[in-house]
Amino acid sequence: MASDELHWFTTLAELEHVGAAADRLHVSQPTLSRMLARLERRLDVLLFDRHGKRLALNEFGRVYYEHARRARAELEAADRTLADLANPARGVVRLSFLHSVGARLVPQLIADFRRGSGRVTFTLDQDGAEAVTGRILAGDADLGIVSPRPAESGLAWRALLRQRLALAVPPDHRLAGLRRIRLAEAADAEFITTHPGFGMRRILDDLSAAADLRPRIAFECSDLITVTGLVAAGLGVAIVPLEDPARPATGGPVLIPLADPGATRTVGLIWSAAAVPSDVVRSFRDFAGEWAAGRAADARLTSAVARP
Repeated sequence: MASDELHWFTTLAELEHVGAAADRLHVSQPTLSRMLARLERRLDVLLFDRHGKRLALNEFGRVYYEHARRARAELEAADRTLADLANPARGVVRLSFLHSVGARLVPQLIADFRRGSGRVTFTLDQDGAEAVTGRILAGDADLGIVSPRPAESGLAWRALLRQRLALAVPPDHRLAGLRRIRLAEAADAEFITTHPGFGMRRILDDLSAAADLRPRIAFECSDLITVTGLVAAGLGVAIVPLEDPARPATGGPVLIPLADPGATRTVGLIWSAAAVPSDVVRSFRDFAGEWAAGRAADARLTSAVARP
C-alpha cells in the first residue's frame, strides 16, 4: 500500500464521509470514490457499508484500517528519523494540547525551545483531554499536554505545573465577596463547565463527588474562554484555574479560591511509553521538563522574597 493510499484511506476511514474526506484531502468527491472503488476491487472485498455519502467501516474495513493506521504511523516515524539523521537540528514535533494551555503555556514553551533549536517544526492540535490522550495512544501525536493525569495504561507522564482552582461567579453574585469557599457552599448554583471528556469536567466531577454534591449543569462548552464569558454574563458559576490566562483583565467573573482538599489542577506532558521518539521529540520532551522545573523554582523564590 503506497504512502498516498495510506493517507487518503485512513482519512476516509476516520471521517466516514466522502464529502468531508474529499475536502480534507483537497480532491473531488468523484475522484475519491473512484480511488476507493479501485482499492476494494484490488482487495476483492467491500471496506465500507454505504449510506449515501455517509460510510461506515465494516468488519473488513476495520481490520484494514488498523493495519493501515499502523503502517502510516511507521512511515511517518521513518520520515522523522531520516530528517533527524540528515540534519539533527531539523525535525517535526507533533504536539496535541488542551485549549486552556494554548494562550500562554504552549506559546512560551515553544518559543523558549526554539531559541536554541530554531529549525524544528511543530504540528499543533488542540482538543479535550480525552481526545488528546487518544491521539497519543493512536500514534497521531508525539506529545500531549493534558490535565488531570490520564488513567489509561501505556502512557508516560511528566508534571509541568500545578494551578490552584477557584469558583468563578458573576460580579453581582451573593458569593462574590467571599475570600475562600468550599464547593458545597455553591450547591444551589447552576454550573457552567466543559463537555464530558474534557479535563476541567473531570475535575468538577471529582471535586463534586468528594463534596457529596450533584451540580446542576446549565451550559457545556469546549473551552474556558467561553466558560468564563458565560459566568461573567450571569448565567452560572464555574470551576476554573485561579491564575487563568483566558480571563479578561476587566469585566470578567470574580474568582474565589476553593478551600476543598485537592482543589488544584496539575498540567502535564504525556507520551506513549511504547513508542521510540525521534531525537527532536526527545529533546523537546526533556526541555519541557527542565523548563517547568526552572519556572517552579523561580515562582518559589519570588514567593519567598515577597513573604513578610
